[in-house]
Amino acid sequence: MVGKRLVLRSVLFVTLTAVTLLSHAHTTIRLKASEPHTARSLMLEAELFRPDGEGPFPAIVLMHGCGGWQPAVRYGLHAHASFLREQGFVVLNLDSFGPRNFTGGKLCSNNPALYKAISYRTSDAFDAMRYLSQQSFVAADNIFLMGQSNGGAVAIRAAKQSSPATYGQSDQAFRGVVAFYPWCGELGRSRVSLSAPLLILAGGRDNWVPARECQGVQGKGATLEVKVYPNAAHSFDLDLPPQSFQGKLIGGDTMATTDSRSRMLQFLVRNLTREQQLAYAERSGRNVLASN
Repeated sequence: MVGKRLVLRSVLFVTLTAVTLLSHAHTTIRLKASEPHTARSLMLEAELFRPDGEGPFPAIVLMHGCGGWQPAVRYGLHAHASFLREQGFVVLNLDSFGPRNFTGGKLCSNNPALYKAISYRTSDAFDAMRYLSQQSFVAADNIFLMGQSNGGAVAIRAAKQSSPATYGQSDQAFRGVVAFYPWCGELGRSRVSLSAPLLILAGGRDNWVPARECQGVQGKGATLEVKVYPNAAHSFDLDLPPQSFQGKLIGGDTMATTDSRSRMLQFLVRNLTREQQLAYAERSGRNVLASN
């Protein structure tokens, strides 16, 4: 028992140290929610990760799942943010649930509330895009979106043809959208009209939001790609041991995490404007255009 406690303390220390080191790489910002939902006025909180240099850089908004910024989720999002920042992306890690007092997994077993959340959180995503587009160090025509779980369903909705006008109050669409283990019922049955290219990364062992719902749907207006990791469960990109959460299997998968992060980067670079592809090639030393 003492040995187990020491191991747990060591793991906790390493995790907290990693989170602390990553926290120094960002600044906290606040932005106004156009769809407060729980109040007349609401300020969202976000973490801004910025590459070295003046830019302008491409940018991406990250959106959490139903549990909000729980420690494992926040750490996983920080890992994504750190990776993308190193690749020359500005990253805005957005908290939709903390300011609305929906933290700690309060909504995870409430499907009607989660479905409502897709709507106001899609507004949050476009609010974040609007904030980023006003920053001098951001290439305003190269802003992407990534979401996990409920945030993944938000990402799917944000990629739809009608969403820029409905939620963004303009015709500016995201440059591309990535959805990690989302609820793919948001796609519809056979065809979805898209305003932005969409990449879906799903787990074959996910019994919370089954990957089969993501397959067989065709994208119209922009590309739709689906990658399923046969042995991965829900939350496969988080540093969690396999476990049951509210009767559903969740847990990290190192292979799926590594491959999905690589696929996400390839997708982002492929969908940059030509000017930003050239800038990325210069920074990274890779011949991006030749590989596309």
